[in-house]
Amino acid sequence: MAELSTLARPYAKAAFSFAMANNRLDQWLEALNSLSYIVQSEKVSEALTGPSQTPAEQVKLIQSIDESLDNQVMNLVAQLAEHKRLLLLPEITEQFKAQKNQHDKMSDVEVTSAFETTVDQDKQLEDFLAKTLNSDVTVTSTVDKNLIGGVVIRAGDLVIDNSIRGRLAKLNEALGL
Repeated sequence: MAELSTLARPYAKAAFSFAMANNRLDQWLEALNSLSYIVQSEKVSEALTGPSQTPAEQVKLIQSIDESLDNQVMNLVAQLAEHKRLLLLPEITEQFKAQKNQHDKMSDVEVTSAFETTVDQDKQLEDFLAKTLNSDVTVTSTVDKNLIGGVVIRAGDLVIDNSIRGRLAKLNEALGL
């Protein structure tokens, strides 16, 4: 997984820099989301990974699926096709979105708890995370009974594991079990 992230990073940075310089962050994110969706399609993925298509044919295939993609976005697609990196588009999109969120002072936060939370608890957590992360937050909550109790919070690279399962794992590690 780290390899995909490493390979995608320069493309995501370049796309973000270009979009930022041209004041088109939202349009680029929309285009990248579309491209990501396209390459994740089973039929398209098979066509892109097959040896029979040239990079130019791969670009034409993608353009035929989404004709709304502009020339600058298609230049990125051409570069990715030329270097056999089209399947990196979902990771490029995620990294682009993370850079855009950081620029916009927004954070996507995943909260996993052992039990269903109340609206008041969600609001308190959202307020706390907004202050802690110094940004607006969008919280996505899920329930995982395997946590036993507590919560696990993920915001980008930040992970706060305050679950009983996490505490037991740390205790096992400290005891050398």
